[in-house]
Amino acid sequence: MQRFISALALGMVLAAPGFAQSYAVTNGRVVTNTDAGIVENGTVLVRDGDIVAVGSDVTIPVGTTVIDADGGWITPGIFAPVTQLGLIEVALEGSTNDASADESPYSVALDVADSFNPAGMHIASNRLGGITRAALYPSTGWNIFAGQGALIDTSGSSTSLFEEGSFVFADLSQSGAATAGGSRSAAWTYLDAAFADARGYPGRFSGDHEGDALNRYDAAALVPVVRGRIPLVMNLDRAADIRRALRFRAEHAPMQLIIQGGAEAWMVADELAEAGVPVLIDPIRNLPSSFDALGSTLEGAARLQQAGVTVAYTTESADGYFNARLLTQHAGNAVGHGVPWDAAFRAITLTPAEVYGVGDRFGALAAGYTGDVVVWDGDPLEVMSAPVAMLINGEPTDMTSRETQLRDRYMNITDETPFAYRR
Repeated sequence: MQRFISALALGMVLAAPGFAQSYAVTNGRVVTNTDAGIVENGTVLVRDGDIVAVGSDVTIPVGTTVIDADGGWITPGIFAPVTQLGLIEVALEGSTNDASADESPYSVALDVADSFNPAGMHIASNRLGGITRAALYPSTGWNIFAGQGALIDTSGSSTSLFEEGSFVFADLSQSGAATAGGSRSAAWTYLDAAFADARGYPGRFSGDHEGDALNRYDAAALVPVVRGRIPLVMNLDRAADIRRALRFRAEHAPMQLIIQGGAEAWMVADELAEAGVPVLIDPIRNLPSSFDALGSTLEGAARLQQAGVTVAYTTESADGYFNARLLTQHAGNAVGHGVPWDAAFRAITLTPAEVYGVGDRFGALAAGYTGDVVVWDGDPLEVMSAPVAMLINGEPTDMTSRETQLRDRYMNITDETPFAYRR
């Protein structure tokens, strides 16, 4: 016998011993992010954590828990490509901020996986915005290298960090120049020396010798970047700096490069497209927040898209440790400035997964993909739409947060409620 659960009630249903491991999300507009496009009145069938069928005529096996989308939208989960979820609770309280390590003797070797807290308060509130996956970024400390990033899901479980050492993050912008010694020349020279140290590891570090730029721990951590196994993400906005980064990549093949920031990336769009270098950009950056970003424009995302650049959207202008939930709003603004709807939605789902090398598992609704499925009460890129049900890793997900719990606890207080009210 099939079990039917309304989408609104699904947030209260959590997997338990003996609970069905098969779910069918039905009666919705399915955004597949595949050649199948959007399937009207479609169904997504999930079994043992993975999607096994998608379409308008899917056979639902007996015993499957059915989630009725009630005519809403059914999409892959949102993938936030630049966040600090689980690294910061209160930014100005040092004991709750593990994003950077200004006084550590290490840089590249620092791994955000060691600081990530899957029970971080902001994870649940971002999950309520449809975020099911995210890339964790460290902040820079005393040199241009911030450390190694990781990939997480937002389930809040102890196993939600599913890939560590996913990339290395470095700042080559004006702030990186200041850190490196006061000029861009200093920053790029330091990066060159660091690559030489990594290429010479471990021989260069025999005995008591250290590298020209890095200690042995940092040099060892940079080896996967130098050998092209994981990407180097560079924080860059200025068009001239992005061109310099493209030259650096060509000189240091087979390294992989990702540009984060990209305020003026549209000015070098053709070069980026030809080089196949992806850009992580906030599509609503419009003001010249620095001399590096004088070319910021709301049309930047559309111009990159039209040039054939691989683009994923961030919430850089809205803060990365608690506001990744605004990704759909930022994508909606990109649509308002010339990006086709399907391209904008892809830029917050499948494209980020592809940029980090996991696009064969996340970001689409198709057989073989992980069962990250979100049910929305309307167009997910409309600001008033919201998720009403979610699966992460093929399991129903809690649709509450500290904010919703406080709301429910105190919204009906009256003059007769005891002062020391507790529930």
